[in-house]
Amino acid sequence: MTTDARKWIDDGQVLSGAVHYFRIHPDLWTDRLKRLAAMGATHVETYVAWNFHERERGQVDFDEWRDLPRFIRLAENEGLSVIVRPGPFICAEWDNGGLPTWLLYDGTTPLRTSDPRFLEPVDAWFDILIPLLVPLQRSHGGPVVAVQVENEYGSFGTDRAYLEHLRDGLRSRGIDVPLFTSDGPTDLMLDAGTLPDVAATANFGSAASEAMRVLERRRPGEPFLCAEFWGGWFDHWGREHHTRPADDLAAAIEPLLASGGSINVYMAHGGTSFGTWPGANIDQGIYLSTVTSYDSDAPIGEAGELTEKFWALRRLFGSATGASLPEPPPLPERQRAQTAPLAPGAALLTALRAASSGEITSHLPLSQEALHQASGLTLYEADVRIPLGDSTLRVHEPRDRAWVFVDGVLRHRVDRNALDEGLSLVGNGAISQVSVVVENEGRVNFGRHIGEAKGLLGGVSIDAHGVSRLVHGWTQRAIDVQALTSLPELPAPSAQGGPGTYRAELICAQRADAFISLPGWEKAYVWLNGFLLGRLDARGPQQTLYAPGPLWALGPNVVEVLSLGRPGGDLHVAGHPVLDGKIPGLSSLELG
Repeated sequence: MTTDARKWIDDGQVLSGAVHYFRIHPDLWTDRLKRLAAMGATHVETYVAWNFHERERGQVDFDEWRDLPRFIRLAENEGLSVIVRPGPFICAEWDNGGLPTWLLYDGTTPLRTSDPRFLEPVDAWFDILIPLLVPLQRSHGGPVVAVQVENEYGSFGTDRAYLEHLRDGLRSRGIDVPLFTSDGPTDLMLDAGTLPDVAATANFGSAASEAMRVLERRRPGEPFLCAEFWGGWFDHWGREHHTRPADDLAAAIEPLLASGGSINVYMAHGGTSFGTWPGANIDQGIYLSTVTSYDSDAPIGEAGELTEKFWALRRLFGSATGASLPEPPPLPERQRAQTAPLAPGAALLTALRAASSGEITSHLPLSQEALHQASGLTLYEADVRIPLGDSTLRVHEPRDRAWVFVDGVLRHRVDRNALDEGLSLVGNGAISQVSVVVENEGRVNFGRHIGEAKGLLGGVSIDAHGVSRLVHGWTQRAIDVQALTSLPELPAPSAQGGPGTYRAELICAQRADAFISLPGWEKAYVWLNGFLLGRLDARGPQQTLYAPGPLWALGPNVVEVLSLGRPGGDLHVAGHPVLDGKIPGLSSLELG
């Protein structure tokens, strides 16, 4: 038994729930932690998203929404011990798995390895992060009882020196509570992801007894912790909404608890990946962008709803501890339903030119990494002579979607997953302006594709008369929509009705939670009072964006929309979410 595993015994049976501070408005941290304690949890687990704190190299932020020590102290106030998973890689369906995009700007950093080009920025980050955690440890009278080394490394690589460097770096910087690794419960994953002197834990969502047997065989006598028990699942755009019945979840957990095992329910409360923070996956060669909501069919819903899973876990956890559990707080207030017309502003290309920080010219299109662009949209433009007669314009390797304009008119759409037959043109030898808006829909957060390039990677060609000719002479503008707090105020064209900016004003009598929808809109980014809530996409399954109460103002509120494709009808505000065309039901107990 490892030294760290032996220390787990001091905590007895760990009944934890995952709650990510970076996915919850900070004014609501206490509310969500109170709900977790009412569920019967003894611990709360959170990742630390490096790129959330250091979006630009050397500019580290731990204020307000990023005040991790405050979140940990609030958990302590609710009687919760804290498990911290500082990465540096976290996965978490978060953009680039939490690794900052600036690591990719020179194109040479081997991610998640012991290469000095990666370890140097990791060490600089840990030099800032870890001293904030040291005084919060149990050994210093604080609530932090365990810290993870990396995350699911056994599903990625075999660089043992990298894991050892992280372990040694945590210890040398003052982490003296138990360390642990977490991996899938298979020999393949545990072989590469564990360290002999660090506690080993497993991640799974079923077959608990089998997983416990694997860990007992490999680590005899070591206390068992499921570091991620997947009680639900996340959603991708264009795919189904995932749910799991409460009785199925309870039945899967019961044998684990009955045998004395410990658990961290992932997620206990999922929250929201606001802005452009959602990640993506590549499954059998298909790129899948993760939706804005991280509700994950969790026991505590995205806006604090208490589901049947909550009550099932409250019964299980309460029985395991024998403790008298606090009552959960009432559900936060919700806005009344209302609609508002969206007035057109600037056409898309005009707005993007105005919102960019400037233009860069090149012979061939540059990637977002070459432009030092973390996320968002890139506008590529070139003057192209369209040959006489029939020709085909092709956009090659857009990451991840491209919106193609010819002389300012949206003519074509390209998806990286779909075979593109190109845009048919009939030319007279004149020059046209070709504009390609490429949308980064989220960086991959799991597996060997993390760190892949974004932007217009393969260029544009004109195919005519049996010849495929590349287009040279590009200007490109990076539009970091995550950093925008307002859309450009430009004169509205006489009749827009297409891609561009739109604006609505709503009057609110209370600062309460709401859900915003845009029926009929093809693809849009939505801001509330200058805060980017996230994306909506007609592909579903998510059809509403959660707008927390603290973001609303008493009186007038401004909602701004950046539409990439076909606009739709009025803006709708409601007191409930819609997923896959359905309103997720609250439990009968919560409805009273």
